[in-house]
Amino acid sequence: MLQMRDDDRAKVPEARQTDIGAPDMADIDTGLEMPRRLWAIVAISFGTALFVLDGTIANVALPTIARDLSVEQGVVVNVVTVYQLVMVMALLPFANLGERLGLRRVYQTGQLIFMAASALAFLAHSLPTLLIVRAGQAFGAGMAMSVSAALIRQIYSKRSLGSGLGINSVIVASSNALAPVLGGLIVAHADWRWVFVAAVPLAALSLLIGRFLPDPVRGSTPFDWRSGLWSAASFALLIGGIELAAHGGMVALGVVIALAGLGSALALAWRERQRANPVFPVDLLAMPSIGLSTLAAIAAFVGSAALVVALPFRLEQGMGYTPQEVGLLVLPFPLTMLVVAPIAGWLSDHASPSIMGLIGMIIAVAGLCFLAFLPDHAGVVAIAWRLVVAALGFSLFFSPNARMIVGNSPRERAAAAGGLLATGRLFGQTLGAALVGITLSLGLGEGPVPMLACAVLAAVAAFASLVRWRLAEKA
Repeated sequence: MLQMRDDDRAKVPEARQTDIGAPDMADIDTGLEMPRRLWAIVAISFGTALFVLDGTIANVALPTIARDLSVEQGVVVNVVTVYQLVMVMALLPFANLGERLGLRRVYQTGQLIFMAASALAFLAHSLPTLLIVRAGQAFGAGMAMSVSAALIRQIYSKRSLGSGLGINSVIVASSNALAPVLGGLIVAHADWRWVFVAAVPLAALSLLIGRFLPDPVRGSTPFDWRSGLWSAASFALLIGGIELAAHGGMVALGVVIALAGLGSALALAWRERQRANPVFPVDLLAMPSIGLSTLAAIAAFVGSAALVVALPFRLEQGMGYTPQEVGLLVLPFPLTMLVVAPIAGWLSDHASPSIMGLIGMIIAVAGLCFLAFLPDHAGVVAIAWRLVVAALGFSLFFSPNARMIVGNSPRERAAAAGGLLATGRLFGQTLGAALVGITLSLGLGEGPVPMLACAVLAAVAAFASLVRWRLAEKA
């Protein structure tokens, strides 16, 4: 028999205020009516694809940009770093602003800013100008992504939220898979500046049909600009310090800056703990169902990101495969997630997301251990089935875990929950890349150490899912 879903307890009157953060009975909504729901899904899908493409498509163009602008390859990486840094700074403040101004307003304003910044890419004839363009793109993308999960919650009914998040995961996986192919085609046949404009048609289409998105509703609480700027500065220091230590060659300075960012974030959390609808969502993190889910999400994102970054080094430098062969060899990982993610999302509407997350992370640990002890002369099949096992585990985890974060938040705090989820994803991916950088600098990047570290992180996510399930059982 299937376990009772963690958020099903919202249907039980005495569980209106449980210590696992289950939503109130009044929070069970029906989503948009058909056919408006379908058009809203299309609009949010185009928007999601837009920002995922823009976040990863530039990677393949970096060598070309470095040659054309006459800068070193180590410096041109800032084109990607600035984008990630500005986006993670924007997520929590704009999620909070969305609760005040209306989700659709913030979402579509972000798209317009993104389109305007993208048009300026044609004027980028120096690295500083290009970095300003990328910061503008990230600012707009961060605005939109901060409220996208909350919009998904309003589009779908409560009972089908997992399916909606699963479909969104498919869009993310598909866009990630398409980005390097599209970027390579553009760089090969056109000016590299078109790479930064390639996703604009998706923004235009999303805006055209954006009127089908849920109507914006203004909140009554004024926006706390001090907390918003404080949050942005804290994440700038934290992520900037990590990037500087892992990839900038200044380890001591990077560690000091990162620790300053961590201290600033903790001080902000202390300040926000007594405030209504805080920018830094300490009220949500205090709910075990959301706090544990966030911890699990960060651990899993670190592990999956480190896997994707570390494995090519092992296959190419440790096992002698060519870069073209490596690209094909790692393909089973995103393809498996592409197939399994929507199924996992649908299942999370009918079974316990905590149990699904626990099972998924156990499978991921097994797959990562198999990859850690990959034979030195492994063939295509030996690599592929190990990647499929790891991807199956992560796929069974991500959508149900996202459902726990977004679905268990009070409806008026759905934007904050979505911003928390997106921040955890970007922060985890940054830590994953930094983890690989550290292992490479220590001469351990081509052996089993990175995959074993990923397995430990997956085990942390599994433990958090187990604790969350046990708390739900006791409630």
